[in-house]
Amino acid sequence: MEEGYRFLDEKRLVLASEILRQLERYESTKEEFTHLYREAAEALKGAVMRHGLSGLKTYQVTSMNWKEARREGRSVLGLEIKEVHLAEQEGETTEPAVNASPEAAETSAKFAQLIPLAASLASMTVNLVKLRDEYQLTSRRARALEDVLLPEIDQTLAKIDIALEEMEMEEVVRAHYGVNANTL
Repeated sequence: MEEGYRFLDEKRLVLASEILRQLERYESTKEEFTHLYREAAEALKGAVMRHGLSGLKTYQVTSMNWKEARREGRSVLGLEIKEVHLAEQEGETTEPAVNASPEAAETSAKFAQLIPLAASLASMTVNLVKLRDEYQLTSRRARALEDVLLPEIDQTLAKIDIALEEMEMEEVVRAHYGVNANTL
C-alpha cells in the first residue's frame, strides 16, 4: 500500500506538471486568438462602414476547405491527450462577390484565421478537463491511502506486534515454569 501511495503521489506530480504545461499553451493560444479576433472585429467594422449591414448580408458564405484536420495524441500515464491541427486547402478560390471589396475580403480572411485557433483551444480545453478530473481522482485515492488505509494498517500492525509480544512472554513464562516444574 505504501508503494501504491508513492505511485499515486508521483502521478499527482506528473499530472500537475502536465496541467501547467497545457495551461501555458492554452493561455498563449488564447492571447493569439484574442488578438486576431480584435483584428477581425476591426475589419468587420470597416466592411460594415463600406457596405452597411444589409450589403454584407448579400455576400456568399465562403466555404472553408480544410486540407487536413490532423489529430495527434499522446499518453500521460494512461490518459490520452489529443491535439487538433487544421490546415486550409490551398489553391481553391471562391468566386468573388458582385460588390467585392478589400474590406470584405479582409474580414473573411481574418475570421478564417480564427477557425484553426478555435479548434486548438477546444482540444486544449478538453485536455485540461480530462487532466483536472484525473488529478482529482488520483488525489482522492492518495489521500484515502494516506489518511485512512495506511493509518489503519499501522494500527493493525501495532496490535499484532503487541499480541506477538504477549504470546512470546507467555511462552517464556511457560518454558521457564515448565523447566522448573520438571526439575522439582
